[in-house]
Amino acid sequence: MSIYQHFRADEHSFIDKVLSWKETVEQTYCSHLTDFLDPREQHILKSIVGTANADVQFAFFGGTGDTERKRSVIAPFYEEITSTDYQLALLQATYQRKFNEITHRHVLGAFLSLGIDRKKLGDIIVTEDRIQIVVAAEIATYVVAHLTRIKNASIQLKQIAFSNQLEMKPEWDESIKTVASLRLDVVLKEIYRLSRKSAVQYIQKKAVKVNYKVVEDSAFQLMEGDLLSVRGKGRSKLKQIHGQTKKEKLRITTAILKM
Repeated sequence: MSIYQHFRADEHSFIDKVLSWKETVEQTYCSHLTDFLDPREQHILKSIVGTANADVQFAFFGGTGDTERKRSVIAPFYEEITSTDYQLALLQATYQRKFNEITHRHVLGAFLSLGIDRKKLGDIIVTEDRIQIVVAAEIATYVVAHLTRIKNASIQLKQIAFSNQLEMKPEWDESIKTVASLRLDVVLKEIYRLSRKSAVQYIQKKAVKVNYKVVEDSAFQLMEGDLLSVRGKGRSKLKQIHGQTKKEKLRITTAILKM
């Protein structure tokens, strides 16, 4: 039985990477540090490397608190994995919200404008007067030197200790639903309380993302653990698929992020 059949076709290249990382660690007895992985990629890595693997171990870390994007260390079973192995840096800047309203989107856009790969960036936290970003340690100096403006605000980033990282614990509202299928439009309809027609329109307008990627196919089949977002309506996830009911429908647990 092929491992690929449990995942989508567009995930096969990432699966190949994980298999390569695992094989390299097994053969060289040297640990491997990944770039930042999103939750879906973390799920895939965990599924492939496995918790019962006798030769290698893995762990995730993206800073203190409940972070979403994390780096992973895959290491020989006998090595101790510590927080320093993830090679992270926490950068912070202050700004005056009275004159500039900065959001997560503005910070991400400014970061990407530097020409740095998104995979080198972890979580972004924006409050009324502070910006914190987690980055790969190898690019920290460059980011501090060049990320000096976000939107209309001039900023000065400084590296600080992770003990000062702000904790922004997301709150999810879970519910159990029954659906006819795992089609994207069907699940969106239930989660966001939309008509089927409205769900399809959001998809056609490229306003729907699954695991951070725009999906334009209403018949796209969702899987357990998928993260969803609808422009203007927030984020959600398909947390668990429980199986079929007596009427041959599917019972699922979904969660929507409280705004």
